[in-house]
Amino acid sequence: MTPSAPPTNPEAPAQPTANPLDRNMIIKVAVILATVLVIWLIPPPEGVDPRGMHMAAIFVGTILGLVLQPLPTAAVSIIGLAAAMITGTMNVGDDEALTGFASSAVWLIVAAFFIADGFLLTGLGRRIALWFVTKLGRSSLGLAYGMAATDLLMAPATPSNTARAGGVVFPIVKSLAVVQGSTPETDESRRRLGAFLSMSTVQVNTITSAMFLTAMAGNPLVQQFAAEQGVEITWGNWALAAVVPGLAALIVAPWALSKIYAPTLKKTPEAPGQAKEELAKLGKLTRPELIMALTFVLLLIMWSVGGSFGINATATAFVGIAILLCTKVLTWKIMAANSGAWSTLIFFGVLVGMAGHLNTLGVITWIGDSVSASVGHLPWGLAFVVLCLVYFYVHYFFASNTAQIVAMYAVFLAAAIAVGTPPLLAALMLGFIGNLFGGLTHYSSGPCGVIFGSGYVKTPEWFRVGFMMSVVTLVVFGLVGFGWMSLIGML
Repeated sequence: MTPSAPPTNPEAPAQPTANPLDRNMIIKVAVILATVLVIWLIPPPEGVDPRGMHMAAIFVGTILGLVLQPLPTAAVSIIGLAAAMITGTMNVGDDEALTGFASSAVWLIVAAFFIADGFLLTGLGRRIALWFVTKLGRSSLGLAYGMAATDLLMAPATPSNTARAGGVVFPIVKSLAVVQGSTPETDESRRRLGAFLSMSTVQVNTITSAMFLTAMAGNPLVQQFAAEQGVEITWGNWALAAVVPGLAALIVAPWALSKIYAPTLKKTPEAPGQAKEELAKLGKLTRPELIMALTFVLLLIMWSVGGSFGINATATAFVGIAILLCTKVLTWKIMAANSGAWSTLIFFGVLVGMAGHLNTLGVITWIGDSVSASVGHLPWGLAFVVLCLVYFYVHYFFASNTAQIVAMYAVFLAAAIAVGTPPLLAALMLGFIGNLFGGLTHYSSGPCGVIFGSGYVKTPEWFRVGFMMSVVTLVVFGLVGFGWMSLIGML
């Protein structure tokens, strides 16, 4: 079951040329600058600080830069911050410009990136996946459930959903597909097993990401933005609210996908035996794997009950890192080389600071009031459904869960509260949606990019299946989630 080299996907986007002044880049920069200029010139509405529209212009320009990607994410963020500082839109002297880098939510994300390294480096994640294949892998649907269980088990301590899906689950999926004679070379071959398992990996990942505050990098930002509007979200109440709709969705999604996007191979009786052979090669649980497993359990316990003892979730994450460093499961060299974590620090630090400044300047309240006014004539329940649907499907215009959360979550939360939605219900449901829309298209999230690049799922199929599965997950999370939160008194 050793994975082969990933094939080239003829539909995958072409790599950008090395010339920094190519035509595409010039067009992207021109679009960004024009957008910034238009918003900059809008007079500040009543109740908005005079700097508010300037901040909105720079913020929207930065988000647009993250979508169009004329430069890497961290570089775009730094340019946006520089523009805010040099124009006086964010002052440096009173820490307006750098306040995002002091955010505990940002550091929680960075810390959890390093914890996730432990699963990959020790091989514990792969061992877990293979074990589930031995128990559930006698059919294509069983394999999908086995990979779902693997993703779910790792989710609480893996905020990089790309690392979880692309680094642990998908290599196993690809190996299983290839062994069963399913490759991307022909439609008949890819639809035999690989296409189904690939799409299942993405759809399941959106659900597991929604189930825990630490399962996707954007979730701690949801927590912070909600707190700025007076709504307290903790690791525990997020997990409690999401556990029942999440488990229901994990049961329904692979089954629904097997009907919507069925594999031609239904039975895989050889898979458990092949997985046992791979486990035999891995041998007994190693010392680093055991330490990683025990640390993971400790983190779950501390995240679950730490709030009752005044222990911050970020502090808990750093305790986990300290344990892994002391036991040499991680080293500083490994941490220093994790460019994803440090890029995330820059990216999130800048955007969180900008979003917070927009709130301080009154822009978020003004936009939220404007949005709520458009649905204010409706009963709050119906108005909230409309807001949720708009928030979900506008993701067709975004290439990142986090980018949309930063750009729109606070606005939609303010609008939902303004129309009478119970604040905690609004904050959590919109937080869940910020994960669930990650499987809509082949560019919706990091895991989508990894799996689309393998060539197993074609673009038209992704748009069709992604939309149909979005309806399934929305219905399950909406109905079951509302009922469950009502039952436990969270409304």
